[in-house]
Amino acid sequence: MRAQDLGKDVIVIERARVGGAGVHAGALSSKTMWHLSNDFALAQRSDRGYCAKAGFEISYRRVIESVRAAVSEREGYFDKQLDRLAASRSGGGSVSLVRGTAKFISPHEVEVRRTDGSLELVSASHFVVATGSKPRIPDGLPVDGDLVVTSDHIESFPSFPESMVIVGAGVIGCEYATVFANFASTKIRIIDRQPRILPFEDEDVAEEVASNFESMGILIHRSSKLQEMRVVDGKVEYVISDPEGKTQTIRVERALVSVGRVPNTRTLGLENAGVQLDKNDSIVATHTQSSVSHIYAAGDVTMDIALANVAELEGRYAVEKMFGLDPRPIRYEALSAIMFLKPEVASVGLNELQAKERKIPYRVGVVDNRLVARNVAMRNTSGFVKLLAAKDSGKILGLRVVGPQASSTIQGIAFLIEMGATLDDIDRCVHPHPAIPEGVQECARMLLGRSVFKVEVFGPEGLLRCGEG
Repeated sequence: MRAQDLGKDVIVIERARVGGAGVHAGALSSKTMWHLSNDFALAQRSDRGYCAKAGFEISYRRVIESVRAAVSEREGYFDKQLDRLAASRSGGGSVSLVRGTAKFISPHEVEVRRTDGSLELVSASHFVVATGSKPRIPDGLPVDGDLVVTSDHIESFPSFPESMVIVGAGVIGCEYATVFANFASTKIRIIDRQPRILPFEDEDVAEEVASNFESMGILIHRSSKLQEMRVVDGKVEYVISDPEGKTQTIRVERALVSVGRVPNTRTLGLENAGVQLDKNDSIVATHTQSSVSHIYAAGDVTMDIALANVAELEGRYAVEKMFGLDPRPIRYEALSAIMFLKPEVASVGLNELQAKERKIPYRVGVVDNRLVARNVAMRNTSGFVKLLAAKDSGKILGLRVVGPQASSTIQGIAFLIEMGATLDDIDRCVHPHPAIPEGVQECARMLLGRSVFKVEVFGPEGLLRCGEG
């Protein structure tokens, strides 16, 4: 669409579903499931002045029907736009969708095998490779799409399983753990090789999520190694070992394998175009440009930051760069992300782990959500707000918010990081009241020594924390 803005004629080659993992079996579908599960969990609460005494009838099939309705709506808009833009116009600006699989046969040509089996040769002056990624399947795991599945197969379940083990405690695994635990029909276990889930995040963030998981009935096998998994009598049997070597055999109804993703590059014939790949089959790219100057890469094919919003930014940047617009470089340090867990986790910029790795002196302020008026009004005060700033200058480095509506806080901070703003800029911003972002403002004010809440009063109670590193 950005190339169409510039009056260019574009061919989009897609072998399966328009929108990819950003819509199907990924960003949109899983988030729809998450929202539906949260609605269900909220309706089950009995501490809000009402109670559904008759209980709820729950159907996995109907949940998935709602998910697919959301996906269909989104895909329908894409299809409509592609249909309207297919016709060539004077001055260019057409977008043609070709259904099939493409393979480079030279630096400027791809051979396309259409879905009807016919072959077509397509040549172009520039290429963007945006074929995304797929779930990684370790050797030895009996993934069959039925009893042992990846995120691609979740929607195919005939009903809620009674029990399910999730292999991997990263974002995707924890997200689906949240969804199924919210629906309260499936006993969830998570196998985590690390001492804690979400190992890329600060310990306080990970432990807040883990504590909530355990209160929801999720069992986390911490520091455990999966030794074996097999299907026995229509069930999934797995063997894990702890750091001392003690083994345990457990049987569940289903297993979800969620141990990362791998780029979709192996069948593209990139070697015929001279495009360099790394040892993990990711395209080696500098500012989206591959080793071949007219071939660009966007999204998961580079496996730098596997997020849908990053893929879109990279795609836009690549098109503007190839046609000479000299776009501003993408500021990866100001990127924001949401983890759809319970509680929700929103992030932008650096966390403490990253600041320490980069040897950046920092100050950190933490405000418990029990001190945020909107959380109190929502009757949901789990979690906290955590703000990092440069030790000397007060320049904003990063933010982590754990709790309901956490995502409402991050875009403003992303903009401030992009602009090189300081704690004083947050303080002087007029924040709405009552609103979740007020917790961010109180973090900044605490680090500036002028918060409404005082560390000497609430610090010993664990509601406020100031530190540095």
